[in-house]
Amino acid sequence: MQRTPEEWLEKAMPSTKKEGTLKLFLGYAPGVGKTYTMLSEAARRRRRGEDVVIGLVETHGRQAITDLAASIEAVPRRRIEYKGIEFEEMDVDAILARHPQVVLVDELAHTNIEGSKHRKRYEDVMEILAAKLDVLSTMNVQHVDSLAPLVQAITGIPIRETVPDWVLKRAEEVVMIDLTPEALQTRMRRGDIYPVERAERALGNFFRTGNLNALRELALRHVADSVDRTLTSYLETRNITRNWGVRERIAVCISSNLGSQYLIARAARLARAIDAELYAVHVDTGEDGTDDARRKMLAANIRFAQNLDATVEQLEGRTVGEAVARFTRERRITQVVMGHSAPHGWRQYLYLWAVHRFLREAATVDVHIVTQEAEGEP
Repeated sequence: MQRTPEEWLEKAMPSTKKEGTLKLFLGYAPGVGKTYTMLSEAARRRRRGEDVVIGLVETHGRQAITDLAASIEAVPRRRIEYKGIEFEEMDVDAILARHPQVVLVDELAHTNIEGSKHRKRYEDVMEILAAKLDVLSTMNVQHVDSLAPLVQAITGIPIRETVPDWVLKRAEEVVMIDLTPEALQTRMRRGDIYPVERAERALGNFFRTGNLNALRELALRHVADSVDRTLTSYLETRNITRNWGVRERIAVCISSNLGSQYLIARAARLARAIDAELYAVHVDTGEDGTDDARRKMLAANIRFAQNLDATVEQLEGRTVGEAVARFTRERRITQVVMGHSAPHGWRQYLYLWAVHRFLREAATVDVHIVTQEAEGEP
């Protein structure tokens, strides 16, 4: 396709910043230190010469946060009257008029008072980012939209304010602010998080040890997913095809044979042992489509895989080896589980040829050959 002179000029020009960057400080519970860490980074950036302002920071009466926030310029909040009561919200227009390099926005999941420019604070942040300003923000894992129902089931406490998952994926950097549950409970008892008179009640409800351990694991897993997406993007951008194997992903090859369930069970045990993602992969080569019994058996095998928390992938290909090899490259699979019914004669050579071809075309993977009874060959 022939480009216009303007298009060639745009291609030759250095890339310009299209939007601001979002850095998110994620915690698993109130009091782990998200706001203090955000303010500490802002102070460091100011010392390096960056123009940093506070869009909105909630101190909750905590003296350390109040003292640190006092050293950073704050854009005055907007006053809004609602039902005869005056509230204060972040003034997005004032921030855009001030046009700093970096804006601090606490509590991303907050719902703005009626009459505000946007309904949710994360929508305020999106407008600030669109103006090419960088944002540092905070939130707790219970406010992630997809995790809120699980958190409510764990803690028994309704989660009324959430942030859509796509907002977190928009963040260029997600930092886990971690603290052991024991240390967090100690802070609670000292009155560092809530007033002392509220501490014991909180420790018997949301801040129970079991709740905190579960929330901490959710937050750690969420940050691990974010890091994994960042790594995948890095590898794709730089056209790095070699699988670095930072995170374990297991693919088990299944078919319409009963023996596939044995393979799936073996792969599931392996995935649980090393905390790996599990994929059950079926390749449609046209052999199962005309036999009703084989279709039913395949459907049963797929249900079995789903019951063991495997992600089922239906592929199409001329051969199983080629399709699975392509899948391992695209999904950066680290281990593959295959079945082997110990055939003899020419079938043995055919099987070995298929495995050799798969190894030649696949990414760098570990292959587990699981021996089965002959009728269970996948």
